[in-house]
Amino acid sequence: MNDPLASYLHDHLAGSTFAIELLESLRDQYADTDLGVFAATVLADVKEDQQVLQTIVDRVGKSGVHLKQATAWLAEKASKLKFRFDEPRGLGTFEALETLTLGIAGKLGLWRVLAVVSEWDDRVRGYDFSQLATRAQQQHARVEQWRIQIARTALNASSI
Repeated sequence: MNDPLASYLHDHLAGSTFAIELLESLRDQYADTDLGVFAATVLADVKEDQQVLQTIVDRVGKSGVHLKQATAWLAEKASKLKFRFDEPRGLGTFEALETLTLGIAGKLGLWRVLAVVSEWDDRVRGYDFSQLATRAQQQHARVEQWRIQIARTALNASSI
């Protein structure tokens, strides 16, 4: 029987891989711009969070084939988004940032849920989920600020 916690964690691990792909693409595409520097900063945070999650996943265990399917699907989506980046203030960049805000909101939910699960499951004890949730909130706010800023040009037909 599959462990529902393992499946849940593996889904989030796949999502973090997708987020890292997006952030690496933004960083590389716009390396010499404020957006590229911003993406590199958020990327470092997301990689740290992924390491924490990977440690928890290792303690909880494997979930089965589901992880491979989720990772493949997310990798395909990431590669398609990579090639849609048009310009730093264009629709592709806006959509990438919107995807990141949704993913970070999901990560915030993950940390909150794991704080509750840690009340009865020793496998996820010993982590400061409150601090991780605070960091996710800060990441979300930073990415959301960029997303809203870029929406002014990306969604404005008169600026094309």
